[in-house]
Amino acid sequence: MIADIPLPSNNIRGELVFQLQSRDNHGYSCMTRAGENGVLARCCAIGFVWGTAMSLQRFRVGLKNARLDESESIWFLRWLGRYVNHCGVAGSRAIPVDTERVIEFLKGLKARGMPAWQRQQAVRAIECYVRTTMDGPVPGLDLISHKLGRLAAQEKAAETFAVETEPRDLVGRIDPAEHEIVQRMRRLMRMEHYSRRTEQAYVGWVERFLKRQQIVETADFKWIGAPEVQSFLSELAVEGNVAASTQNQAFSALLLLFQKVLKRDLNLVDAVRAKKPARLPTVLTREEVQRLLKQLGGRDLLMGQLMYGAGLRMMECLRLRVKDIGFQESQLVIREGKGDKDRITVLPQGAKSGLEQQIETVRSLHQRDLAEGYGRVWLPYALAQKYPNADREFGWQFVFPAVKLSSDPVTGNIRRHHLHESVFAGALKRALQRTEITKPATSHTLRHSFATHLLEGGADIRTIQELLGHADVST
Repeated sequence: MIADIPLPSNNIRGELVFQLQSRDNHGYSCMTRAGENGVLARCCAIGFVWGTAMSLQRFRVGLKNARLDESESIWFLRWLGRYVNHCGVAGSRAIPVDTERVIEFLKGLKARGMPAWQRQQAVRAIECYVRTTMDGPVPGLDLISHKLGRLAAQEKAAETFAVETEPRDLVGRIDPAEHEIVQRMRRLMRMEHYSRRTEQAYVGWVERFLKRQQIVETADFKWIGAPEVQSFLSELAVEGNVAASTQNQAFSALLLLFQKVLKRDLNLVDAVRAKKPARLPTVLTREEVQRLLKQLGGRDLLMGQLMYGAGLRMMECLRLRVKDIGFQESQLVIREGKGDKDRITVLPQGAKSGLEQQIETVRSLHQRDLAEGYGRVWLPYALAQKYPNADREFGWQFVFPAVKLSSDPVTGNIRRHHLHESVFAGALKRALQRTEITKPATSHTLRHSFATHLLEGGADIRTIQELLGHADVST
């Protein structure tokens, strides 16, 4: 007689049903039927077998009575399957549970880099099995779970409050403690010269996806594919209510992960996509721009003049170096702009005087740094190795240097980096409040206003496109 006992299933990943068929008088044999992407099929593939049909039924009922969500139920089954594989149980034997075996199992998980919260989840799965299928409790399991819970809390606190002395997004620095997939993705993105900010954003989405799918080992990706990506993206749109650009960024990150890191095709991902609204950029009138700039002074005024008069993005302005200013040609050379592209734009006449004074200020600051044994600046890619003294040359110094020196997390060299973007953003916000302009203006609003006012003045749209550095005239 055949009795079907359904186990927790995931509609996205496929459904798994255990069929128990009588085999003479010695017990039952376990056969599986699973969809192509069945998550629980993995449990059987690694030797997930119960001793009797009754223990299976009890465990199933126990999971239901525990009121666990479907995802946690699936992971309880997975952890028990890994424990079975560790114990080497085969055939119709019951699963042996004792503290020695459990501790050895946990040591193996720790050796593979699994955090305390996941090891605690494995113990909870074994405890649930013991409660539902064995006559009495196994002494010591609750103590092990309690200890792992404290360790998990300590690890979370350390992760939350730890001060990073070696940022993981720096070129040339990859944290060996990161997930192997994350390390491979960082290497790929740096080989293909993705910007540090893009790397940081993409890695963030991949780490979020790994956590959502509870992927611990690279081998777990064997059971992850388009349905899981589709579910993840749909949750962002439906439950997270994210903007279309946010969801597209997450999709691009996962597409890069699967196609270039894992060398797998995602095929067509039919996820619920956030609708991209048609938004008009905020543009200030010429009179409003003048009112806003009058509220700025010194260095902040100069930065505002460059963003409005040359159409610079904030980071393009902050990353300007002395050598990229062409006073005679009345032009600025923008290096490594958006999309890692260089371009030439105009140097506004009204900013020339202030820019000359700023460069003299930078010269005095640089000479003082050199006299004190410093004077180094960060150089892109491997230029510091190719030209060992270039980072001390005046031409490579930032036009808007930071007030304080800082230690390079990779080399340990004391350097002077450019200003942080929050400095000008705060100054602009305070200036906007003083003008009583009600428009939600930001530094990018100055760039939009630059393009709009040129267009209103009769400038050719292709010229504006080149000055802004846009690949498509429609943008």
